[in-house]
This record gives sequence, structure tokens and C-alpha cells, in this order.
Amino acid sequence: MSRMLVTGAAGFIGSHLVDRLLDDGVEVIGVDNFDSFYDPRLKRRNLDQAQSHPGFRLVELDLRDAEAASRLVRETHPEVIFHLAARAGVRPSIEQPLLYTEVNVSATTTLLEAARQLDPMPRFVFASSSSVYGDRPDAPFHEDDRVDTPISPYAATKKACELIAHTFHHLYDLPVTGLRFFTAYGPRNRPDLAISKFAHLIEQDRPIPMFGDGTTRRDYTFVGDIVDGVIRAADKCKKHHIYNLGHSEPIELREMIAALGRALGKEPIIDRQPEQPGDVRQTFADISRARTELGYDPSTPFEVGLAQFVSWFRSV
Repeated sequence: MSRMLVTGAAGFIGSHLVDRLLDDGVEVIGVDNFDSFYDPRLKRRNLDQAQSHPGFRLVELDLRDAEAASRLVRETHPEVIFHLAARAGVRPSIEQPLLYTEVNVSATTTLLEAARQLDPMPRFVFASSSSVYGDRPDAPFHEDDRVDTPISPYAATKKACELIAHTFHHLYDLPVTGLRFFTAYGPRNRPDLAISKFAHLIEQDRPIPMFGDGTTRRDYTFVGDIVDGVIRAADKCKKHHIYNLGHSEPIELREMIAALGRALGKEPIIDRQPEQPGDVRQTFADISRARTELGYDPSTPFEVGLAQFVSWFRSV
């Protein structure tokens, strides 16, 4: 049986990846520190299904503990390391840039160093972000575009992780793949993300703060499609690669709010607010490389994905 390690295993995307791997017959070591960025009880609930599976082992560990993290990698010697753990969020990173650097960049470097010392070396697949593209009017975004103008500390840390990962491939021939996620949504959505926050407000008949004029666009990508891309990237991870994992059909903020209201069967109340620092005007993935090289084919329409989110949202 294959053995794989998933960091951030109790998170939104991580827990879906864990479930998919277990369904595929993989032995999974899940790592999470249950950080208080949002309620740890929600994260533990994300793993309810996995915890009852004999192929799953949960390790509660803060990856900033380099000695413990390195020891875990040595002892488990996984075939693949899926590194999804990170301090997330653009706006909070502006308030705590040092914390974001420590959690995102240092922990990634620790895992890369541990991985390259194994024989044979594991495949290393890590989560980057569409935020590395910065605030740009030209779209769609392609992996070969220059990404040296991030506009938030979070984005800067993700770009830094891409750079250090490339360095480890160059120095040690570690097989590394970075995945730039584009606005994931679906069941288990993080409570700080817009769709989840807005759903709570709509249900409570409270105003939704809409920053700007509502024309900012996001490339909403259903979590199941993203997980499929992650699995495909691991299967093809041999050298060094970067892939966009998006849906390639951006949706305006005002359209997203209206669609969410329809899915909930309620009329949203809009509270217009000024634009926020660190926010970008649009995200829009060119997924031609992932389609060609991975067979990645996101197929979940936004309305269908929203319906699945609402079904989960009203069940918890």
C-alpha cells in the first residue's frame, strides 16, 4: 500500500484530499496543528470520516518544530508529501507579516530539507496560490507570467515557497510540483472565506459588506476539482513543475452574491464598502498546461458547486 503524508490535513482542501486518498486505498499520515486561525472544532469535524478509516493516522504537530517535523518525515518515509499547511488569508497577513513568513516559508523549507535526505526521495507537491500573480489587468494568468510583484505578505510567502522549492529541485533533483490554487469553494469551506461568511449573513438577514463596486472577479473552483488536480499532479511529479488549478471562468463579486442568495432561497442585503488593501481586481487561471500535462478538467458548474456547499452548510 502506498503511504502519503498530508500537511494541513484537517483544513478545507486538505481534509477532502485525505478522504480521496483513503478512498483510493492509500495509507495516509495526516498532519495538523489545529491552529486557532478558526475554530479547531470545525477542523476536527472535517476529519470525522477519515478518523474511522484504518488507513489513516493523525499526527498533531506544529511544523515550526523543525526537529519533530523532520523526524516524522524520516520515520514515515512517504512516497508523496502533500504540503497544504499554511497560514492563510490576504488581509490578516498584512497585520502579521512575521508570523506568515515563519509559518509558510520556514515550515516549507523544513519539509523540503527532510524530504531531500530520504532515499528514495519522495515526490513533493505543495500548495501555492493565485495571489502570486498580484493585481494585474491582463488575463488569464499563465504559469510563465512574471510573478515578482505580490501585493500582500501572504502572496509574497507563497512566491518565496515556489522559489525555495525550485532551489531544492536544482540542488538535489527533488521532484517538486507547485500548485497555484484559485479560490476554492465547496463543503467544509473555511469560515473566513467570502462564500461561507456571506452565507451566514444571508441566513441571518444581515447586510453583506461588498467591498468596491462588486465588479472584482474571482476564479471560483470547486474543491473536488482541485483535489482531482492535486492527485493528478502527484502522479506526474517527476522534475519541477508549476500548475494553475482553477476553473477558468471568473465570476464577479456581485454575481457570486446573487447566486449564493438563489442557492439559499433568500435575497441578500448589500452594504457597500470601500475597496480593501491587498485585494486584487481579478483572478483568472489559464489552465491549458494542467489540461495538457495532467489531464486536469474541472467540470463542476458554479451553481452546482454552490448547491453542494449549501447542502453541507445547512447540515452542520
